[in-house]
Amino acid sequence: MKKILFFLFFSSILLILTSCNNTSSKKTIQLAEVTRSIFYAPQYVALEKGFFEDEGLDVELQTTWGGDKTMTSLLSDGADIALVGAETSIYVYAQDSKDIAINFAQLTQTDGTFLVAKDEKPDFDWNDLKGTTFLGQRKGGMPQMVGEYVLKQHGIDPNEDLDLQQNIEFANIPSAFVSSDAEYVQLFEPTASTFEKEGKGHIIASFGEESGTVPYTVYMAKQTYMDEHKAELEKFTKAIYRAQQWVSEHSAKEIAKTIQPYFEDTDVAMLTSSIERYKNQGSFATDPVLKEDAWNNLKNIMEAAGELPEDVAYEDLVNPTFAKDVLQN
Repeated sequence: MKKILFFLFFSSILLILTSCNNTSSKKTIQLAEVTRSIFYAPQYVALEKGFFEDEGLDVELQTTWGGDKTMTSLLSDGADIALVGAETSIYVYAQDSKDIAINFAQLTQTDGTFLVAKDEKPDFDWNDLKGTTFLGQRKGGMPQMVGEYVLKQHGIDPNEDLDLQQNIEFANIPSAFVSSDAEYVQLFEPTASTFEKEGKGHIIASFGEESGTVPYTVYMAKQTYMDEHKAELEKFTKAIYRAQQWVSEHSAKEIAKTIQPYFEDTDVAMLTSSIERYKNQGSFATDPVLKEDAWNNLKNIMEAAGELPEDVAYEDLVNPTFAKDVLQN
């Protein structure tokens, strides 16, 4: 009997020690996202499904609300990894930063905004925008650059053919559209679908479908962090890839139910509608590899908007090694 009790006691102690060792062996990663968006559904799936934990990572998510703030957080060591538009890495590089930001995994591969009109436009033509007031996004940011790129592709000069307004804070754009005389606005989900449901606007076109594949939101880390934490970055990328595959294989409703804790003010039906829209236009990347042709498309969009500070080669700011490795394993 004493032997049995001793064995049970010893086993319990061993279990506790093992548990403590597993906990202490977890690597903490501070992750900064540029905004809270349904557009980033695979990331929230990775968090909710425990994919990061399975890789021995404790990922602490913070929302930094804006590209400038996100990059400041990354460069000042307030974050280890940033989820933000790839264009920000080019801006940092052009400023001769001592520690540049390197893109290593792609999350979304199209623009995530939609053209919303106050009135229904069953026979919409892009030329309908000429002579109207259009609420755009922040100058120099990906939504605005893609918006201008698409307009130009349809023969519209954003600065000459319409009244383009870019002086409104991102968070205030929806309310400004409702209260102003603006006829068109560029919105993300779920705001675009919410406006349709409430009769405040009508989705008439997708900037994502019009602009093609582009590294819209990517994961990046400083070069020094990348050099010192290769194992963690590979594990992080592996978890993201697993989440991307999960999103690809599951319905919009299943995804919505999984990520709802991150959108408590949005019901499952609205989340489902928004996710379905993004899935249908291929916005969620199905693997984390940022390809060179997508990088070149990004630079074309930036150049068309007059925002490309210099032509930075793919090899200078993209390290696809981690993404390619997880695809092979």
